[in-house]
Amino acid sequence: MLAEGFTEFVRRHKNIASLVAVLAALVISWGIFVYSDRLAYLARYGYIGIFFLSMLGNATILLPMPSMVSVYIAGGLFNPIIVGFMASAGGAIGELTGYLAGVGGHRIIKERKLFILIEKWVHRYGVVGIFLFAMIPNPFFDMVGLTAGLMRVPVFQFLVATWLGQTVKFLLISYLGAGSTGLMERWLH
Repeated sequence: MLAEGFTEFVRRHKNIASLVAVLAALVISWGIFVYSDRLAYLARYGYIGIFFLSMLGNATILLPMPSMVSVYIAGGLFNPIIVGFMASAGGAIGELTGYLAGVGGHRIIKERKLFILIEKWVHRYGVVGIFLFAMIPNPFFDMVGLTAGLMRVPVFQFLVATWLGQTVKFLLISYLGAGSTGLMERWLH
């Protein structure tokens, strides 16, 4: 119901929604990038900290944030299954900034070659394509979110496909972190 209301609002108020979405995504990205060194303290809060680090790390658009490094390290310190699920939930919510920028920035990005390529891919494979892009660690997922917003993929479908893909990715990264901790302990003893 909430997703339908959001979609209806965007349809009725395209210009306002476009401007708000692009500005919000840019402000969030700028703030996270500028204050990234201060955000590291969130890791002290365990699973909730991992959730927020992942959410903020995935909320930036086209600016790299080390959320995968945080998950890798946290996998060695905490239960890697819970780490993977908390990171993927936060990451999926964070990716909504790219989606919203796509909803609002259609005039800006519609003619870019890379977006045209990704748009064809997402159009052909739908939410399965979004899932696959979210599952693979790559710098292009922000563009997938932008494209999904541009194509008006239903926000709920985008969110679920992103969460499922990121769950696979973050569980693997978390387990790699957990496994490397055991290797380090063996080498040091």
